[in-house]
Amino acid sequence: MASFSTPKIQLAATAIASGTVVAGAILGYQRLQREERISQLKDSIPSLLDESEAIRRLNSFGGAKADKEDLRNELLARRAQAGDYDDELILEQLARNRVFLNPDGLDKLRNAFVIVVGCGGVGSHCTAALARSGVSKIRLIDFDQVTLSSLNRHAVATLADVGSPKVLCLQRRLLAITPWVHFDLRQEKFWDQAAERLLGPWSENGQRPDYVVDAIDNIDTKVALLKYCHDHNLPVISSMGAGCKSDPTRIMVGDIGTSTDDGLSRSTRRRLKLLGVTKGIPTVYSTEKTGEGKAELLPLPEDEFQKGEVGDLGVLPDFRVRILPVLGTMPAVFGYTVANHVILSVTGYPHDYIPAKGREKMYESLLAAVQGGEEKVLRHMTGGDASVTLGLKVPITSADTSFLVEEMFKGRSAITGLTTRLTLVRWRKPTSSILVRIGEGSNEQKSSNIRLSDLVCITKEEAIRHDKEILRGDKTPEEVYDSATVEKVEELLRETAKYEKYR
Repeated sequence: MASFSTPKIQLAATAIASGTVVAGAILGYQRLQREERISQLKDSIPSLLDESEAIRRLNSFGGAKADKEDLRNELLARRAQAGDYDDELILEQLARNRVFLNPDGLDKLRNAFVIVVGCGGVGSHCTAALARSGVSKIRLIDFDQVTLSSLNRHAVATLADVGSPKVLCLQRRLLAITPWVHFDLRQEKFWDQAAERLLGPWSENGQRPDYVVDAIDNIDTKVALLKYCHDHNLPVISSMGAGCKSDPTRIMVGDIGTSTDDGLSRSTRRRLKLLGVTKGIPTVYSTEKTGEGKAELLPLPEDEFQKGEVGDLGVLPDFRVRILPVLGTMPAVFGYTVANHVILSVTGYPHDYIPAKGREKMYESLLAAVQGGEEKVLRHMTGGDASVTLGLKVPITSADTSFLVEEMFKGRSAITGLTTRLTLVRWRKPTSSILVRIGEGSNEQKSSNIRLSDLVCITKEEAIRHDKEILRGDKTPEEVYDSATVEKVEELLRETAKYEKYR
């Protein structure tokens, strides 16, 4: 038996050895082919005799002078973007993504057009991830330049980039990694009047943006961008504040209606709700709360106020003038989380999405309560005349009730702090008619003059007492509630009035 098996073992060993030799030869041949293609590609790059033109292009935005390596990368990128680049090399560079997303998914990504607004810490990491993952058309929008303080959180900036526009810095460094990516640089501040132009189609083929990334840290421009995208059905994801954050395990992806524990997201959400946008925008935000010993935005020193109006101290009007404490790692986590969501969405890869609060029916119910309350107040003021309330409208929407209950009163009664059976009623009894009439006869329009800052959130049981003693009685809030409660409500109503101007 042993003599019979020995030749078989020898044959098997010979076969394995032969297979190994053949496989090694094949792999070696493939490696040599790749090296030859790379060598041919590098050799095909023109010499730097035409460096004056390359310098002019690289410095068209100003900033640091281009070095020899920048020029070489620029020349390689020109060839790659003109199609003179082996597609097999690109696919090999993107091989891991191709296996993960499958060939169809990677094709979608390579054909995608993404706009990144804001190219600082979050935006730069997001852009780098998108380019490395295969997105071939990227528009970068940012008015700012790289500073020394940017280097603790920027994805690719070096000391040589200080003073250069952030959009140019990103393009310059990423062309060295992904020379086939087409960049459209817009060194300007995003604002609502320029939205149509800045978020318009790709110039060469008229392609609409597949996704827009909001990496802005200014509230006015952030709201303008998100409102425009929402109204024009442009897919957008918004990054909220990475400043003063240190716990990467608290970073979440969820709808704009769920981002509750961050100052920037809270202000953004409030302003959007007043503009009628209550959901439908994915955001990256942190649930981390401030606490003793943690970083926070400090007030401006007194000597800064002595220099004049605080708003005049900023780089641009309405932009912050204080240094925001930022741990350099956190913008990167935010940026990669944003890029990850864009990649999954563009390619159609399955991903779970945290649902927004399912409280729409409650907001409609609250709106109905406001309508009924105004009719009741009007009947009381007119001696019980029910006809005066026919066709009465209130200048309040369900988005307004959502804003009041969720943002201003935190989903609690202002009187007891209870969270169930909530409603909205007038805080004080009107001293004059609440009826606004426009037109006559069949064209007459009747509405209430109620404002958001007239309303308080309390429970339905508390509302019965409030209506009896204050709205249809002769007492004031000061006579019904303790001074601490009155002051708390008045402060909330004053804050509501500040936001009401954005409606």
